[in-house]
Amino acid sequence: MTDAPDDPSSEEDPAEGTDQAGADLARTALGRARAAAAAKGLRPGRAPLGGMKPAEARRAEALRRTGASARSGAWPDARDPQSLDSTLGRLVGERGWEQPVAVGGAFGRWDAVVGPELAGHCAPETLKDGTLVVRAESTAWATQVRLLTSHLVRRLDEELGHGVVTKVVVRGPQGPSWRKGGRSAPGGRGPRDTYG
Repeated sequence: MTDAPDDPSSEEDPAEGTDQAGADLARTALGRARAAAAAKGLRPGRAPLGGMKPAEARRAEALRRTGASARSGAWPDARDPQSLDSTLGRLVGERGWEQPVAVGGAFGRWDAVVGPELAGHCAPETLKDGTLVVRAESTAWATQVRLLTSHLVRRLDEELGHGVVTKVVVRGPQGPSWRKGGRSAPGGRGPRDTYG
């Protein structure tokens, strides 16, 4: 038998076959890489969503699709840096903390509210249901503050708003307590109970 030369029409070009197989392999590998990236939350060609909340990611995606700019423009809006004062003011307003914040401010500036002389001898303790409890440093000053309660209520109305403080209870200095610790007998006389 003689070897016949191969027919060129029946023979495939080896370079063409490997290119076709290589392109299919590349497409398959790219598809697998995209699927793995999508499973991890990554998007090819875009910033990862991992650090963003879903609502922020949707907003950013909508801006990207519409071609809108991420900058705020000529006037300030919620995307611009905010001052601490405006942020805290908005938080206080949203939570309904206006009155407790005003009371805390008045307690912090007690000397400016009632005057330095009176503030040097008494201090506010609590404000609950319109009743302000004031502690005086001596019984003489407790009597003096009791005489000035109408002036004190008027001044607090100017500072906090009408009706926030309706009654002032003045207490004198607190005496020493013999009751110490969690293990005391009810009705006992403290340390004197062991002598009789």
